[in-house]
Amino acid sequence: MTDPRQAAPRRPKEWKDKTMNKMIVAALAVAVIGGAGYFAMVQNEPPGATGPRTVESPPEGASMVKVALPEELSGQAQMGKRAFDAVCAACHGENAAGRNGMGPPLVHKIYEPSHHADAAFLLAVRNGVRAHHWRFGSMPPQDGLTGAEVKSITHYVRELQRANGIE
Repeated sequence: MTDPRQAAPRRPKEWKDKTMNKMIVAALAVAVIGGAGYFAMVQNEPPGATGPRTVESPPEGASMVKVALPEELSGQAQMGKRAFDAVCAACHGENAAGRNGMGPPLVHKIYEPSHHADAAFLLAVRNGVRAHHWRFGSMPPQDGLTGAEVKSITHYVRELQRANGIE
């Protein structure tokens, strides 16, 4: 019977050397493949191109999303559209499509009813909203809208959302 306190037998030095050699070969292979990929990408750059590539964003104030309109708005949504156009569209864009650099689109999954209930719209109008999903800054309270108008605006936004597959 062997004593469990005895040290495990040491592996021979050749085994360590073989393992080290495999690791060096693998590291060199990764470096060669990475270098080849880099040079392949550089070869496809237009002459004179330097630095990181930039992705152009839409101009300030441009719509952020494409909004499919419902075939017909309900009477309450039509009233909501009029109020929305008068008060909300300056920041949230025509048909709640958002305005780049100004305000987020409300026809967006973030504002689906399961995440932002209808009451959230009323609270946002009354109290304002601290920025938390987007980088537009905080929304100030919106004076001059009645609870009924906010309800109509919410109805309008929900009909737009449903027309765009946001339930």
